[in-house]
Amino acid sequence: MKIDIGISDEGRVNVAEQLKILLADTYTLYMQTHNFHWNVTGPMFQQLHVLFEQQYNELALAVDEIAERIRTLDVAAPGTYKAFAELSSIEQVDGVPSAERMIERLLMGNEQVVKTCRRAMISAQEADDESSLALISDRMRVHEKTAWMLRASLS
Repeated sequence: MKIDIGISDEGRVNVAEQLKILLADTYTLYMQTHNFHWNVTGPMFQQLHVLFEQQYNELALAVDEIAERIRTLDVAAPGTYKAFAELSSIEQVDGVPSAERMIERLLMGNEQVVKTCRRAMISAQEADDESSLALISDRMRVHEKTAWMLRASLS
């Protein structure tokens, strides 16, 4: 059945394509944060272990919300590691970095998601897609705050 939610077909597809990138970045950051939660060591272990757990739990919920918005726009959501690797702009991490380097990497990842949100907002604005705008804006706010907290941990 044809979708008719007041957004042009071209607009829906353009927004969904940007949301796919946001989904890939979010999922990649989720995996990175979960990896660091498992592997962090050092004097800040307890604090970072708990912080990373809070962050990856929030990201896990976000992944579902973003994917469901893509589906609401009647576009298939990517769901494989291969697709996420091709779409994501977050750099992969090899090995187990130091706790401080983990914080730096997650800071960079969260800042990248903010930039991805900013690009996605343009498509949503052009399509007059208020629902996607609200989702993207909420995600941007979460990642800006997370980046601030991580940055403060390094000062």
